[in-house]
Amino acid sequence: MPIGDPPKTVIDFPKLPQMPKLPAGGLRALLLGILAVWVVFSSFYTVDPEEVGIELRFGKYTETTKPGLNFKLPLGIERVTKVPVQRQLKEEFGFRTLRAGVRTEFDRNSRDTLGESNMLTGDLNAALVEWVVQYRIAEPYKFLFRVRNVQETLRDMSEAVMREVVGDRTVNEVLTVGRQEVADLVEQKLQELCNQYENGIKIDQVVLQDVNPPDRVKPSFNAVNQAQQEREKLINQAQSEYNKVIPRARGRAQQAIQEAEGYALNRVNRAEGEAARFTSVYEEYRKAPEVTRKRIYLETMNELLPKLGRKIVVDDSVEGVLPLLNFDGVRLEAKPE
Repeated sequence: MPIGDPPKTVIDFPKLPQMPKLPAGGLRALLLGILAVWVVFSSFYTVDPEEVGIELRFGKYTETTKPGLNFKLPLGIERVTKVPVQRQLKEEFGFRTLRAGVRTEFDRNSRDTLGESNMLTGDLNAALVEWVVQYRIAEPYKFLFRVRNVQETLRDMSEAVMREVVGDRTVNEVLTVGRQEVADLVEQKLQELCNQYENGIKIDQVVLQDVNPPDRVKPSFNAVNQAQQEREKLINQAQSEYNKVIPRARGRAQQAIQEAEGYALNRVNRAEGEAARFTSVYEEYRKAPEVTRKRIYLETMNELLPKLGRKIVVDDSVEGVLPLLNFDGVRLEAKPE
């Protein structure tokens, strides 16, 4: 060893015990057993009650299996894709549900959500439209093999249809009275597109979650809505007053007309009755003038005498009747000669 070099230290590590070597026949049996277990477990699969299984043999569709335990060829010969046909799925537009619960949290301010919800109405007003598309997978084969990226395609179709429908209506219709009509029309048009694309999707419902004007124009929009509501209030008040006054005036006018018609009819009937009575009296008078004249005189006196009060009748040919008459309280007036 050269002078000045440090001494070398040699460390002896303990030798590990060697694993016992399996015989060649035992190793082959172990591998065959593992392979057999893997083949058995890969030959059976379970489909949940809300799903169906789509079997592919070397990538080609063979059959659709029902819920329960099913068999397939192992070793990758047949593969199964499970499709939830009984589950209702949904796509959210203009917002995203971050966490569901008693107080659900949403995301409305991301670039994607704002881009989806910003729309232009038919009267060139801006609106923020949030909606949900609820759907089911009606035909799993078409859902898997007819359209590539079927969920992204569905989102693109939904957004295009919603922009078309909103663009044909005014902002007031979209915000207020036309919401349900917009949702129904979008559902109808979206289902027609799904049938045309043959993507195997059945649209259950389209729900407009929230429709608002953009934040920058909300104060002006609220002022306009308040003015419109005030106008409607004044119109309703005027209409209410009109409904009170006009029918009452019409009723009074109709009452006056009917009273006048009744009075005229009464006068005409009485005049006709008097004329008929006079005619009948005249006819009787022509038959017996003396009798009729005397009867008329008696009837007239019968009507007048009860109205004259106390009466004293003295015959001109009788003399000396004054002591027999009681003139107490009676004022006698001399009859002028």
